[in-house]
Amino acid sequence: MNAPAETITTYLKPIDRDGLLKFAASGKENPERKGTNKVHTVMKGMFRTWSFVGEHNPVVVDEPLHLFGENTVPAPGEIALSALGGCLGVGITAVATFRQVKLSRLEIFLEADIGNTAAWGAGGAERSPAQMGFQAIRVKVLVEGDATREELDDIVKQANYCSPVANTMRNPVPFSLATL
Repeated sequence: MNAPAETITTYLKPIDRDGLLKFAASGKENPERKGTNKVHTVMKGMFRTWSFVGEHNPVVVDEPLHLFGENTVPAPGEIALSALGGCLGVGITAVATFRQVKLSRLEIFLEADIGNTAAWGAGGAERSPAQMGFQAIRVKVLVEGDATREELDDIVKQANYCSPVANTMRNPVPFSLATL
């Protein structure tokens, strides 16, 4: 007689939980501490830019054909959404690791409605800053692991609440611009 089929669950590669706990403890010791992210962006022609981040290959950004780009790589808004997806993924993984939940699947689907009828300020419609950029962001998270649906949902909720990128998009941030 055949043996019953066995279900094998594989888990995503874990992060260093001890390192995470040490990082969290240092945040409790100095909750006002801040880091600084630095990027150097260089225009390469048309709407193509290269953004240099540390020692990494540049993040290349373009615009789609209907916005006068060459559509060779993601557009700026898509890069912003990918940053949000990445940050939420990091947060979900961190909260799951803290709670000792092993994740077997994590996928994040993002979409945003974006307003650009001002044509970047180059003769388009008269718009206020609040009428330009993302007007709505929708995120759906597919998460599976060795926890109940309620526990997994709570992990996602906590990660969203504490996400630096999500909170940057949700809250007004002091912004300065200077020409060199």
